[in-house]
Amino acid sequence: MMKFKFMLFALTGMMPLAMSAQETYQDTKFIDTDLNGTARYVGMGGAMEALGADLSTANTNPAATGLFRHGTVSASASLLMQGDAGDYADKSKTHLSFDHVGFVFSDKTSGGFVNYGASFTKSRNFNQILTAVGELSYASQNKLTARKYDYGVYLESLRSGSGDYIWNGVDAGYSELLPYSEELDKYGYYNSNSYSYGSYQHGYIGQYSMFLSGNIHDRWYLGVTFGIHDVHYKSQSDYSENIADVDGAKAYSGEDLKITGTGFDVKAGVIFRPVELSPFRIGLYVHTPTFYNLEMDGVSYVGLSGFPESGKLTDVRNGYAKNQYTYDKFKIYTPWKFGLSLGHTVGNYLALGATYEYADYSTIDNRITDGGYYDVWGDYYESSSSDHSMNEHTESTLKGVSTLKLGAEYKPVADVSLRVGYNYVSPIFREEGVRDGTVLSAGSANSTSTDYTNWKSTNRITLGVGYQFDKVSLDLSYQYSMQKGDFYPFGPYYEYEDHRASEENNLVGATEVKNNRSQLMLTVGYHF
Repeated sequence: MMKFKFMLFALTGMMPLAMSAQETYQDTKFIDTDLNGTARYVGMGGAMEALGADLSTANTNPAATGLFRHGTVSASASLLMQGDAGDYADKSKTHLSFDHVGFVFSDKTSGGFVNYGASFTKSRNFNQILTAVGELSYASQNKLTARKYDYGVYLESLRSGSGDYIWNGVDAGYSELLPYSEELDKYGYYNSNSYSYGSYQHGYIGQYSMFLSGNIHDRWYLGVTFGIHDVHYKSQSDYSENIADVDGAKAYSGEDLKITGTGFDVKAGVIFRPVELSPFRIGLYVHTPTFYNLEMDGVSYVGLSGFPESGKLTDVRNGYAKNQYTYDKFKIYTPWKFGLSLGHTVGNYLALGATYEYADYSTIDNRITDGGYYDVWGDYYESSSSDHSMNEHTESTLKGVSTLKLGAEYKPVADVSLRVGYNYVSPIFREEGVRDGTVLSAGSANSTSTDYTNWKSTNRITLGVGYQFDKVSLDLSYQYSMQKGDFYPFGPYYEYEDHRASEENNLVGATEVKNNRSQLMLTVGYHF
């Protein structure tokens, strides 16, 4: 097979990529959500989709807002803490966050109530420090670049007949530093024996919601929410390896990434009481996909240091390669989500709730921005199409996710509420999932890093207390979220089916990492 020395990547001084798309592991940052909203909602583990009368339910089951009998306005703020995280670049492990504000108006009708309102909720808080160290055997990040060149992965399905490589920012950087043989048309590489990694990501997804709900004879509750999602994501990371056969020599790389954009969705729900004289109720709801339109600005660098100035390694260039820049516009359509909820009250002192949600994350639609058109009024619209190659990778990497929420509220006296909740979220990633930099997709070519983490299930435990005096309410909640994951500094390359560490293969084992977070939240409300 003939090789082409021209490498395809959206870089300064190189041909820009005409079509843009994103890749699986980046997508998951925008499809997952936190347990967030009001302190009452958090304190009950979010299991209020059938109990209702809380502003946070507008973003889950909007029919639950139909249980309001009066107007309400509230605001929430919290401290988010990642106390057991490693140290990275003097970044703080504690952050103050403004999480929620909203209002609802309630109008009585002849057959019930009509409620309407709006809210802002921080549906995802990206603040996280992640560190990892591990051993390597017959493996390195720069070896992955050399192997990709040796066994050329072509973009012929994207740019017919061009023969361009899937060659990302890390590959482009190493190609400037690694020794290259014109005669053999090969890059040299250097195995490493250990690595260290650190990253810091921050930002949020803000969800702006407008909702309308109704109560029909206190038996049926209907609701719909229109949502706009505002994405602000930033991250930086640093990675280094100790070269195995050269004392003091290192290879290193890093990334700075920014992703911004917007999305929109619609949520609809219903709650009904099957027995007229019983407070027991059942809720059902559905969320459309969130239709994201996003932009990415990324820069990566690689470097080599500690190599001797003379001898057989003189072709190695100590120091940094020039920065590799990429800009990408892409679309993501998240999966549909479905929910079933149960709620029951005992007198005026006990409320019990349970919710089950399901979304098949393997059905995420990665979309290529492939052009645009002007309508008859002169307005410009971008067109897109599904990135079939990346969608196949997503289907083989992600899976259906179940979320279970349980919560209880007990009132020992009329004005005091005690709350407890629990969440279980099943894993998004398959255990065998890999961040495959050879997928025939513009998303692979626009990558500026190689690391990935297969996060496992999430468990959340919540506690809360509330106090009502006159028309003012104060609610406090504590949430502890626990999650483990398998971290890999780069994806595998193997030549033999046994997948053993060898000179031909480039394999790295998993390093266990954690994402444990605590949140202390306060909500102030006023009822009118």
